[in-house]
Amino acid sequence: MNQRIAYISILVADYDEAIEFYTKKLNFELVEDTKLSETKRWVRIKPKGNSDCCLLLAKASDTEQEERVGNQTGGRVFLFLFTDNFDRDYKNLIDQKIAIEREPSDESYGRVAVFKDLYGNKWDLIQPKVRVD
Repeated sequence: MNQRIAYISILVADYDEAIEFYTKKLNFELVEDTKLSETKRWVRIKPKGNSDCCLLLAKASDTEQEERVGNQTGGRVFLFLFTDNFDRDYKNLIDQKIAIEREPSDESYGRVAVFKDLYGNKWDLIQPKVRVD
């Protein structure tokens, strides 16, 4: 049996502002942006490197979804961005004026800081002590 997670859907308020944030501020790659209808697009982004898993940007389409933009996990860290160079990527967060929720710390599993994306979703930036593929 061979399974993998291919996409993780993340609610956004606007496709273009989300693409701009993730590609210009976090340096992610835009993998696909396909128009499906007048209001819906299939937008996939991913971190640069050998990551197979993409974020699927899903524009909130009703009041219930709009209320969850930026808080899909009830205030917990939502996504975990592993890096091979913590200092480089943390400096980029600071340079891009991205909100830092928790300053860098050294933990048993590696160096970590918590930041917020443009909507307030919490992310861990982690340079693991042991390589995890």
